[in-house]
Amino acid sequence: MAGQTTTATTLFLLMSMILMIILLLDFSYVCHADPDPVDDICIADLSTGQRFANGYPCKPASQVTADDLVSDVLAKEGNTSNVFGSFTTHGTVVKFPGLNTMGMSMNRVDFAPGGINAPHTHPRASELVIVVRGTLFIGIITADNKYFSKVVKKGEMFIVPRGLMHFQCNIGKGKAQTYAAFNSQLPGGISVPKSLFRSTPSIPDGLLSKVFQLDEATVRASKAKLVNI
Repeated sequence: MAGQTTTATTLFLLMSMILMIILLLDFSYVCHADPDPVDDICIADLSTGQRFANGYPCKPASQVTADDLVSDVLAKEGNTSNVFGSFTTHGTVVKFPGLNTMGMSMNRVDFAPGGINAPHTHPRASELVIVVRGTLFIGIITADNKYFSKVVKKGEMFIVPRGLMHFQCNIGKGKAQTYAAFNSQLPGGISVPKSLFRSTPSIPDGLLSKVFQLDEATVRASKAKLVNI
């Protein structure tokens, strides 16, 4: 009888541990996504300057109109006359308050011929991109440094898992354009060249020189060329 009791206790503890692990994994998954909304509509009140874990404070319901649910922020072509020949127009909650607590957003990227959307990551969202104009060469690098690349044409889509380094380059003869959807109202974007060469305060030239095995004069020249990105 004592042996049976010990076995039952052991099984109970084992099952409890398994359940706890499952709950922790599930909780971890929830914490890494935008929280579910608690209201049908919560138009962001950006005037307060406040932002919480689940978004911005709501505009009073009595002041909400149909105009709050529509935005033309992605309607205009971006200015691609820069060093990279591309321009990203952000359709996040900051530009479209109606996205508040919805857990989604969308960007538009315009490319001049030969333009590149420089290597970058989105730390808070996965990305689904559709090419609506032109032909792009895209590349993705995984956490274990595996590189995947593909030529993507008009009408085709590609995915970028959350947090992975990626880039797009216009390899067609004319302009190119994409729309990118995110599963976050504020996915964030970390550009490799901007983060390393245009940070505030600036990363020391000597450190960048050692990291990239370049002389400091070349590092300073690169910083000067990227001043307007």
